Amino acid sequence: MAGAMIISGKIPLQMPRPSIRCSFSSDPRSLEFVSSPPIHLRRGIKNKLPLKEALFHGQSVCCYRDKTVSCSSSDDLHSSSQESAEVEKGEGFQQWDSMTAKFAGAANLPFLLLQLPQIILNTRNLLSGNTSALLAVPWLGMLTGLLGNLCLASYFIKKMETEAVVVQSLGVISTYVVLLQLAMGGAMPLPHFVATSIIVACGMTLNFLKYFDWLHPEIWRFWEDFVTVAGLSVLPQVMWSTFIPYVPNTVLPGTIAFITSLVAVFMGRMGKLSDKGVKILGSISGWTATVLFMWMAVAQMWTNLLTPDNIKGLSAVSMLLAMIGNGLMIPRALFVRDFMWFVGSAWGSVFYGWGNLTCLYCFKCISPGFYIASTVSFLAWIVLTFSRDSQANGLSSPFVSLKELVFGP
Repeated sequence: MAGAMIISGKIPLQMPRPSIRCSFSSDPRSLEFVSSPPIHLRRGIKNKLPLKEALFHGQSVCCYRDKTVSCSSSDDLHSSSQESAEVEKGEGFQQWDSMTAKFAGAANLPFLLLQLPQIILNTRNLLSGNTSALLAVPWLGMLTGLLGNLCLASYFIKKMETEAVVVQSLGVISTYVVLLQLAMGGAMPLPHFVATSIIVACGMTLNFLKYFDWLHPEIWRFWEDFVTVAGLSVLPQVMWSTFIPYVPNTVLPGTIAFITSLVAVFMGRMGKLSDKGVKILGSISGWTATVLFMWMAVAQMWTNLLTPDNIKGLSAVSMLLAMIGNGLMIPRALFVRDFMWFVGSAWGSVFYGWGNLTCLYCFKCISPGFYIASTVSFLAWIVLTFSRDSQANGLSSPFVSLKELVFGP
């Protein structure tokens, strides 16, 4: 990546700059050139110009201003004091930038260990012959989470966001191991597991080749089209199937979504869509992956309500790790004003993590002290995140940060 030069006035400063890349561009080699003083750096972030290196490695962009101050003028003295305040604010902003990047990087650890307690618990149940306990883990919910991780891995590979790719890939691998155990225990139909295995193998291989730029662009484009069609087809069908037998057992939702998404992709290929339509189609895969990931929490909680006797087969440590891992991603998603990322992380923390801990507490599977400590810590983390973000950005209230996240600056 080339270094971007920040220009102040008409005098170019020949100083090395951190690499800047727009992670929301379809071409990861495209560059954004910034021409703004430190006081406006926040606007650059909110206008979807995230800095790749700063995003996960905590590096910050330094902006300089070429200005001469004369002590003989009161106006100049006022300007000098104002600029000092701006510099101080910029330091706070950069500190929060670095901290959120470190939080996002630290999320790798809980995500790495996320399914480990569940895998150990499933192994014990399999060895003891207690296969009915595996029914506490809904294979449909795990499947949606796996497909969501796989699609998001492709999404972040296109952005060349290494840490996010690692997080999603770990999610794919660990969730696949759980599905393997469920298939071994008869809690997941074998044909569905075989189809899932083929998709995971192909997806991980293509992601690996794309990351190292060993894949032909047309093959990757075909994979992106496949992810869009598959995601839009699977999502409504999984949503519908979650509530069987309370709804009729039919493949109609998936069939309708498959035909609709296939027509949309073909129209996009033939150039029959408007610019707005192409933009929407390009963002569908990311949102579909996010919703697939979010539905895993819904499926798990629905299973808890239907089969409360089997809830002991659910690992409280896994739910706690899910809450921590997703919670560590929330500050960075808020900082870069990525609404999709924020929604997915917040949903994972609240519903899959804390929500399942609540279910375990209600059925007396965990102690009150464990539940209360988890709840208070999570609430304190959310309050701290919004408070610190508003201070770093010079906003009047934490609610302004939320407003900018949802509606933009």
